[in-house]
Amino acid sequence: MTTSASALPNALKGGPNRIATMFADRKGKKVLALFLTGGFPHLGSAVEIVPRLAAAGADLVEIGIPFSDPMADGPVIQKSSMVALANGITLPLLLDQIRVIRRSSQVPIVLMGYINPILRYGPERFFDDAADAGVDGVILPELPLEEAARFREQIVRSGLAQILLVTPTTPPERIAAIDAASSGFLYCVATTGVTGVGGKSAAHDYVANVRAKARKNPLLVGFGISSPDDARRAASQSDGVIVGSALIKRFLEGETMEEVVAWVRSLKDAIG
Repeated sequence: MTTSASALPNALKGGPNRIATMFADRKGKKVLALFLTGGFPHLGSAVEIVPRLAAAGADLVEIGIPFSDPMADGPVIQKSSMVALANGITLPLLLDQIRVIRRSSQVPIVLMGYINPILRYGPERFFDDAADAGVDGVILPELPLEEAARFREQIVRSGLAQILLVTPTTPPERIAAIDAASSGFLYCVATTGVTGVGGKSAAHDYVANVRAKARKNPLLVGFGISSPDDARRAASQSDGVIVGSALIKRFLEGETMEEVVAWVRSLKDAIG
């Protein structure tokens, strides 16, 4: 693939990654990250939805790469993946949609997905094409710390952030090691289990311990955050929150874009 210098993202041209720039610009204010599934609720939805979410207060948007066997996803995100695949979404088409989004929005975009679609696409080609499309980072939940280096050279060369996860079962010394290996931010999974489950208590001591051990990256808390109150509690101990299943559920239930935007604004207001 041949890429012109003008098409390269900032990171590939030696400039800052949009994620790093966003955290620097926030100057300590809490970050709201939202997750949606590519190709859901309609094939081309992301082109409309991502800029609307950014305008409503989202500081960062994660886009899920639909997969037929999403092990870590709860029923809501699983349903959205099945709808997206039935709609005809593919990884090349999703990257094309991100290129379109970049014409109107510079909100940081992170792709989150499983390894199989990336292997099928071709890892080196995928990371280069993702960066060229305007992606800023990747989250690959299947890769533990011991395998995080598998694609690191390709990810770094492409100028992408490699965002790793910690969970309530991660030992303290491992939290520090994962933080050291991560870039962009550290994803703090608030609960054990799949997405969209629990999260009301958000394990105060656990998140505080992660904050104490993670010294390199900003800390964003996700999984199970569904209301402004949830977001406020999680953000009180972190640099911000990630909301996914609750957003997708609203689309599944037929809420209008205006209703979703109003809810996003309420989350943003809650975290300050």
